[in-house]
Amino acid sequence: MLRQDWSKHPCPIARSLDVVGDPWVMLVLREALLGATRFEQFRERLQVADNVLARRLAQMVEAGLLRRAPYRGKQRMHEEYVITDAGADLLPSLDALARWGEKYTKAPARHIEMSILHRSADHLSSSPTVCSTCGEPLTSADRVYQRRWATAAQGERS
Repeated sequence: MLRQDWSKHPCPIARSLDVVGDPWVMLVLREALLGATRFEQFRERLQVADNVLARRLAQMVEAGLLRRAPYRGKQRMHEEYVITDAGADLLPSLDALARWGEKYTKAPARHIEMSILHRSADHLSSSPTVCSTCGEPLTSADRVYQRRWATAAQGERS
């Protein structure tokens, strides 16, 4: 499918969709907000082909949603992907998509809802912006999605 360039459109929604309109972008952002930084982590968690992931990561770096940061591997230098403020600012959009999906899409037969964990207090919140238990404001650094359907093999409490 040919894609239209909306980067110069006067509408901010169109310009935003030019950057984040691809579903893989939002899924990569979700994983980055859950702590994934390395190519292999994104590939394993998303079950995405290398070429698709490499293209999306490059686009997200170019758009300013992620930045590359070097790290030393066992034998050589590698790059990891760190979420930027621009990427973190999309957290409310992910929250809205999660709530909309819970309300309007059909879940698998053994449905388990996605919860929000307030990290520093180690309890669940029903609100994505203010902890419903203690009243503290929640930021992308202090909260995480708790996806109980994620396999133990992924080793995530996300």
